[in-house]
Order: sequence, then C-alpha cells, then structure tokens
Amino acid sequence: MIELRNLTKRYGDRTAVDQVTATVPSGQVTALLGPNGAGKSTVMRLVLGLDRPTSGTALVDGRRYAELRRPLRLVGAHLDARAFHPRRSGRAGLLALARYNGFARARVREVIDQVGIGAVAARPAGTYSLGMAQRLGIAAAMLGDPGTLILDEPVNGLDADGVRWVRELLRTWAGEGRTVLLTSHLISEVALIADRVVVIGRGRLLADATVAEFTAGQAAAVEVAAADEASFGLLVTAMGDRAEKTGQDRLRVRGGDAADVGRRAHRAGAVLRELRTDAPSLEEAYVRLIEDRTEFVAVPR
Repeated sequence: MIELRNLTKRYGDRTAVDQVTATVPSGQVTALLGPNGAGKSTVMRLVLGLDRPTSGTALVDGRRYAELRRPLRLVGAHLDARAFHPRRSGRAGLLALARYNGFARARVREVIDQVGIGAVAARPAGTYSLGMAQRLGIAAAMLGDPGTLILDEPVNGLDADGVRWVRELLRTWAGEGRTVLLTSHLISEVALIADRVVVIGRGRLLADATVAEFTAGQAAAVEVAAADEASFGLLVTAMGDRAEKTGQDRLRVRGGDAADVGRRAHRAGAVLRELRTDAPSLEEAYVRLIEDRTEFVAVPR
C-alpha cells in the first residue's frame, strides 16, 4: 500500500504538489491522472525518495522509502524509458543493477524473457526503440520481484501488442496482491486497466475513488432521437441551450434525467424514437473534472 499524507512540494514560489492525501491499496491497479504539469511525476518522485517533501509524508507499506532495507525487493519503479546507459547493452545494465542489489544472474535472464527483449538484449540500450526501452525499464522494475510497482507512462511508445501485454501484466500483478501505481495520458487505456483513479490538477487532489465511483459522480447525459424532421425541430427548441446536436436527428441533453427530457418533448409535441440515459465514460468524466484545472492550454488560431 502507498499512502500520501498531506503531501506538499514547493520549488521556490511554485507549489507542485499541494497537501495531497490519498491511498493506493494493494491488490488493485491505481491510475494517477492529471493534465500536463499537474504534479503526477513529482508525486512519484516523492514516493521514491528522489525528491524530499516540503511537508507531509509518502509511505510504502507504512515506511518512507529511505527507511526501506533492500528497497528494490519491495518497490520496483520505471520512470524514464531512457534511464539506462546508452552504450551499455540492455543485459549489461540489468546485470549491473542485479549485482549491486544482490540479485542472482538467473533473475536477469528471467525478466528479459518475461518482457520479450531477448533478441535485442545484447545491443546497446541507446539503439533501442522507445517501445523496447519501455520493456527494458519494466524489466528493471520487475528485477526484485517487488510487492509495489510504480510506472510512469508505461505504454508510451508501445505498439498495440505491447499495450495489451502491459495491460495483462498489470492485471496479473494486481491479482497477486501487489500494489500497482501508474500514470498515463491514454484515458481509454486506463479504463481497461485501472480499478481506481487518483486525479490531481495544479498540484491539488481532485478525486480518489474507484473507476465506478468516479464516473458515477459525474452527471450523466440523456441521449434523445426524434422520429422525424419536424419533431427534431420541436425538440431542439424545447431543450434550448442544454442540448448538443450529435447527429442528424439526435441530441445529447445535460442537466436533467430521461423523464424530464421526455416530459419536455411531450409538451412540445415532439415524437421520439429513442430516449436513454448515457452515463459518462471515464474519459468524459475525467475531462469534465479537469477542464478548468489545466495549466497548459492551446489557443485556437
């Protein structure tokens, strides 16, 4: 389990993480989400002792990372796909890591096989594609067979087969009772992997919930379709600015339930052929939550 308790990190007059309190339980995959600059990587660095909190604490199984004996046997991390020395082979980099931490050479062979880089293990790590470098970094995280895994954007640069492999790997780890914390900007992929989400924006905690709780907490929309062109015109007028056109005869209505939309349509004389409540996807719920917490916004031309 990872616990964040009033975790705060300031760099000069900039607050990167602001009193974040959240729990990452064992036996589940937790996704740490937020827009660019939200503080996600800073949170991971604070958990791993790479940065020191200004205040608050980050604990792994009840202890700060600096207090862990033989930490790679307890926590595996992959934060940078290009962390290995570019002129060393992937195998040599893993062997050096194993030797320093007292792991058997046989374990290096095992993780190389598990991540599927046997064919390139003898090549310099600097020649690896981004996808192969990701696999090498995940192999390093797996080396100590740890109970906690922390991965920053693990599917970035992977092809479809690689993304599926990471998904199955993370689900297997969680199924074995391990703690899994990851970041990703691919929210559709997070929806397939994660059990829980922790969302931060501009350093502040916005949500800490299961995926089901998180999507249920965002207002659902009502999808409505008119039976004919005349009814569609009446429907548009009746719904006003609460409605968004999603097709030639379809609207998405926010701020009411299906019964309310049906009553309004009936009073307007519109004949409907479809009326249903559409719960938001994880991506929709996430975008709604962070839409005013995004630090870097492109200005339309």
